Amino acid sequence: MKTFGTLSGAKKRKVKRNDVELTLLAVPTIVWYVLFTYLPMFGIIIAFKRFRPLRNTGFVMSLLRSEWVGIDNFRFLFATPDPAIMFRNTLLYNSVFIVLGILVPVTLAIMMSQLHSRPFAKVAQTIIFLPHFLSWVVVSYFVFSFLSVDRGFINRVLLSMGREELQWYLNPGPWPYILTFTNLWKGMGYGMVVYLAAIAGIDAGLYEAAVIDGASKLQQVWYVTLPMLKPVVMILFILSVGRIFSTDFGLFYQVPRDSGALVTVTQTIDVYVYKALMTVNNIGFSSAAAFLQSIFGFVTILTANAIVRRVDPESSLF
Repeated sequence: MKTFGTLSGAKKRKVKRNDVELTLLAVPTIVWYVLFTYLPMFGIIIAFKRFRPLRNTGFVMSLLRSEWVGIDNFRFLFATPDPAIMFRNTLLYNSVFIVLGILVPVTLAIMMSQLHSRPFAKVAQTIIFLPHFLSWVVVSYFVFSFLSVDRGFINRVLLSMGREELQWYLNPGPWPYILTFTNLWKGMGYGMVVYLAAIAGIDAGLYEAAVIDGASKLQQVWYVTLPMLKPVVMILFILSVGRIFSTDFGLFYQVPRDSGALVTVTQTIDVYVYKALMTVNNIGFSSAAAFLQSIFGFVTILTANAIVRRVDPESSLF
C-alpha cells in the first residue's frame, strides 16, 4: 500500500508539472481571447439602451448612464422593411456560398492531386490560391475595370459588336451572379489547399489496395478519397453554417461600390449595421441588429452540429 501511494503521488506531481507547462504555453491565447472576445461582450447592453455620449465622461460611464429602452431598438428594427431584405439576402447568398464553397474546392483539390507534373501542379495551386490574399478593395477595382460604364472591358467589347453599353452599377439583375462568382474566385483557393492537405494525409495503401482490386481513377476517388475527406468536409460545413448570418462586408459593400440602386441585392446584415451606424448614427439600433445576428448564428451552429452528430457522430464538433 505504501509503494502504491508513493507511485500515485509521483504520478500526480508529474501530471501537475505538465499541466503548468501546457498552461503557460496557452497563456497568450487565453489573454487574447479574454481581451478581444470576452471583454467586448460587455457592449451587448448597448442594444438595450439609448446610448448618448456624455461630455467629459468616458465610454463606459456614458454607457452605464444611458437610458434603458428594453427591446425598443429591436422593435424599431423590425418596423422597417429593411430586415426582410437583409435577412433574405444574407441567408440566400450564404446558402449558395456554402454549397459552392464545398463542391468547387473539393473538385479542384481532387483534380490537383491527380496531376503527374509536380511543377505544373505547384504553379496552378499558386495561381488559384493568390486571390485569397487580395483585399476586397483591390478586388473591387478589378471588378470595376470590367464593369465600368465608359472604360469597362465588357462595355468596350459590346461597343465593338455594335451593341449599347450597360449600366452595370444601376441594374441589380446580374449582381447576384457577379457577387457569387467574385466570392468563389477569391475563396476557392484557400478551401482547395485545406482539402489538398487532407488528401495528402490519406494512407497510400488504400489506393494500392483499390488498384489491386481493379478500381479505376474515378472509382478510387469515389470509394477512397471522398469517404476519407468526409470528416473534414463535415467540420468545415458546420463552421460555415455557423456563419450563415454573417457576410463578408467588403464583398457586399466595396465590390458594388455602395450603389444605392443595388441595395435590394447587396444589403446584408453586416452592410445594414454599418449603414445604420454611419447614416442614422444610432448605435443602439445597429447593435440590436448585430446582437440578433450573433444569436441566430449561435443557434444555427448548434443545430447543424446536432444534425451532423445524429447522422455521423464521429464527424461532429462536440
